[in-house]
Amino acid sequence: MCWKQTAQSLKQNGCSLMGNPTPVGNPGAALGTGCVQERIGSRDWGGVSHSLCPQLTTRSAMTSKGPEEEHPSVTLFRQYLRIRTVQPKPDYGAAVAFFEERARQLGLGCQKVEVAPGYVVTVLTWPGTNPALSSILLNSHTDVVPVFKEHWSHDPFEAFKDSEGYIYARGAQDMKCVSIQYLEAVRRLKVEGHRFPRTIHMTFVPDEEVGGHQGMELFVQRPEFQALRAGFALDEGIANPTDAFTVFYSERSPWWVRVTSTGRPGHGSLFIEDTAAEKLHKVVSSILAFREKEWQRLQSNPHLKEGAVTSVNLTKLEGGVAYNVVPATMSASFDFRVAPDVDFKAFEEQLQSWCQAAGEGVTLEFAQKWMHPQVTPTDGSNPWWAAFSRVCKDMNLSLEPEIMPGASDSRFIRAVSHLHVVPGQWTGPEAGFPLTAPPRPCRWGSQL
Repeated sequence: MCWKQTAQSLKQNGCSLMGNPTPVGNPGAALGTGCVQERIGSRDWGGVSHSLCPQLTTRSAMTSKGPEEEHPSVTLFRQYLRIRTVQPKPDYGAAVAFFEERARQLGLGCQKVEVAPGYVVTVLTWPGTNPALSSILLNSHTDVVPVFKEHWSHDPFEAFKDSEGYIYARGAQDMKCVSIQYLEAVRRLKVEGHRFPRTIHMTFVPDEEVGGHQGMELFVQRPEFQALRAGFALDEGIANPTDAFTVFYSERSPWWVRVTSTGRPGHGSLFIEDTAAEKLHKVVSSILAFREKEWQRLQSNPHLKEGAVTSVNLTKLEGGVAYNVVPATMSASFDFRVAPDVDFKAFEEQLQSWCQAAGEGVTLEFAQKWMHPQVTPTDGSNPWWAAFSRVCKDMNLSLEPEIMPGASDSRFIRAVSHLHVVPGQWTGPEAGFPLTAPPRPCRWGSQL
């Protein structure tokens, strides 16, 4: 494949670098809080040099031309947004039908792979001229996080577009915009008569927002995935508030830990020793002290990015039956995101030691524990990276390689790619998008 030509074409057509910007006003919404509305800027662009690429342009540039003049790619985007693929009961059937129709209209191959009952991965394929070459994989997930409508100014599944061109909808940023970027890029390239040596696959997968265990994790284990012969892939990323493109070459591993403490119960009016709460408090204090240490390490070193340290948050506290009853059992749940350079065995031993130090009857269990961190080389040893970074340099795009602080489906492909010696790669730039401020001009990021 002519990488320079392809990258330039994809850039013009909204897909040079793709990503998953954090919802405006609350970075946590991208991680599943579901309480903040998403909006994205659109322009009813025409011509070859513009695209649906959801670059959040200045307000003056986003004046709506009216429904009758809306660009078909924007109309398609809004149609996709109206499909309620919201957790915990996403309408995956409607999404699959949507992509089947897109394949028919674009003249692409369409394969449906049911990885679990009701969980279908849809693969759209644009065959290359040299099937012996490894392929390009463009991945996006179809499910979106839950919504709380009382926090929205518009129905989150109406895909309302205001007079300035902003579209309000759940999934507008995470990450249905990227799916449409892929489709629009391929459509325009085909219209222009392009053909490439490498086959291009677009995968639309379920279940990412709840861990990917009924989606990409199962898909990569199947022969249908191996048959794709992916060499280079793009997935979602995070917004970059500067003009640079963040390239995520690895990501932190999610460890969801539940600490349970047992102790002596009794009446709430008594001084009872060895209670579950006392022992749980010791573990919580140890973990939060570790959290503060990692936070200070990040703050004190301007060269460190968030993905390079291990984060943890206390997310659930459970226990008790009444105000005047000391409970026999209490628990605390934590969301750890472990940096890829951490010694996982030693870190787990540290967690166990904090539980042991708190006293008898304190145990921990894992609700999720990813143990296969992989790092995509970003040097001359990786020919895919060399080609990718060279094209970006030719296009005067500034790259900032980082470790992605969150988790995505890319970890499953990285793990399989490593095991099968496939030079899988992911990128993560979205430039110029402020994480906690109103939109402004931006580029998009992704994950290698």
